[in-house]
Amino acid sequence: MKCPFCQCQETKVVDKRETEEFLVTRRRRECLKCGKRFTTYERVEMSNILILKKDNRREQFDKEKVKKGIMRACEKRKVSMSEIEEISDYIEQRLKNMKTTEIKSKVIGELIMRKLKKLDKVAYIRFASVYKDFEDIDNFKEVIENLRTKNKK
Repeated sequence: MKCPFCQCQETKVVDKRETEEFLVTRRRRECLKCGKRFTTYERVEMSNILILKKDNRREQFDKEKVKKGIMRACEKRKVSMSEIEEISDYIEQRLKNMKTTEIKSKVIGELIMRKLKKLDKVAYIRFASVYKDFEDIDNFKEVIENLRTKNKK
């Protein structure tokens, strides 16, 4: 593994951890030349899953794209990076477990919204507004009212 600071290829693993579902291996490394530490992640590549977009285009599943969407929704909220990672790992695992390799983008959006709804209501509304393409304030009112009535039950 090449050091991102000095480009030396001599590094050692100082700590190794598996995630809860054993989806990702996290390694803390130290450069033997400059002594700086950095983290690497090892995960199974999912290159065979295609996402069917609304306009019928197909594109490769991109976990980073999912993570960026969640991060945008959670901006300036008290949601940790590890919680965002957990959601994106969960989405990836759910897609792996599906019997098909072509999955509608709607499925991913619904999975993300379900997770965000439990985690942070504001992030949920932000994500829903983009995902469901809200046109006016009435769309926001409807979602907020649904959240209020479900919280009262």
